[in-house]
Amino acid sequence: MTYEFDPSAATSPSRQLVEAILDGIAAGTLAPGEKLLSVRGLAAEALVNPNTAARCYRDLEALGAVEGRNGRGVFVTPEGPAIARRLRFESTLEEFRRAARAAHRAGHDPSALLAWIDSLTSQEVER
Repeated sequence: MTYEFDPSAATSPSRQLVEAILDGIAAGTLAPGEKLLSVRGLAAEALVNPNTAARCYRDLEALGAVEGRNGRGVFVTPEGPAIARRLRFESTLEEFRRAARAAHRAGHDPSALLAWIDSLTSQEVER
């Protein structure tokens, strides 16, 4: 798994890393019990300060998606996939809500937007 962040994004680097790791856990790329990179390893991989990587892991631990084990590292919890899927789904829905409100304000035809979403879904399935 690769860890990158967009320095021009409105979201902080630590939050971007949290979201990337949650995506990996939700998608099954990071399985329950799997050991994550060390704080220094994550910082080097993502090209961020080690304090940023440490904050990311603290935030993930507070969510219950990972757990730190003294002297052994940070691991995905058994509940991690369910937590990550729920959080990422909620985040996706909120982005859709924002986009739907903007589309409504702009006067876009809802049926045309739904057709566009359906076409995107079809393209993804074909890949």
